[in-house]
Amino acid sequence: MSDALVIIPTYNEKENIETILRKVMSLPEDFHVLVVDDGSPDGTGSIVKTLQEEFPSNIFLLEREGKQGLGTAYLDGFRWGKKKEYEFFFEMDADFSHNPEDLVRLYHTSKDEDIDVVIGSRYIKGVNVVNWPMSRVLLSYFASRYVRIILSIPVEDTTAGFICYRRKVLEAINFKKIKFVGYAFQIEMKYIAYKKGFSIREIPVIFTDRTLGKSKMSQSIIKEAVFGVLQLKLRSIIRGFK
Repeated sequence: MSDALVIIPTYNEKENIETILRKVMSLPEDFHVLVVDDGSPDGTGSIVKTLQEEFPSNIFLLEREGKQGLGTAYLDGFRWGKKKEYEFFFEMDADFSHNPEDLVRLYHTSKDEDIDVVIGSRYIKGVNVVNWPMSRVLLSYFASRYVRIILSIPVEDTTAGFICYRRKVLEAINFKKIKFVGYAFQIEMKYIAYKKGFSIREIPVIFTDRTLGKSKMSQSIIKEAVFGVLQLKLRSIIRGFK
């Protein structure tokens, strides 16, 4: 039984899902993968089911109806995994913007150095982003700086979505009180973990924008992240995150 679960949310990722799952299966560590698919009309779920026949003990599929958001996909994945014996829970995109090989580095940083939250960071050593227009690089970088300042959180890449959480972190967070479903979810999870006193470390990774499929970024997601930070700060002041 593996102690590491990689959660990959999907919606219309038929161009990427088989390749990325095969890559994770080829890694030197024994990772299990849970694909959380929001009823992709392009057949992403069917591709996963076919691969399950080849890797029945390592690949799992959680099917949901309709697009319910990134945050709820991860929360449902966490709930699924907490019922098993996993100790390390990973968030990773399906589109190769996160290099699957870096899963091994995240895993060993957490396990060998006893770190509760390990973040694959684009900004801990300069700006490590490939194939983004400069406008998006600047937006992402300064958004992370904005979050860091408002929340006083010692994390350079606050919006990062390539993360390893130890089981005890997820057990300490009340998922019913998580408010955000878009990219603000990533900020909220890191902030709650920080406020609860868990150790956090960033390790440098190179983020490469997708070459296949369609980006899920939208103005509503950006708006949620910007204003969500102020809501998080206010919640923390009023009642904390117990």
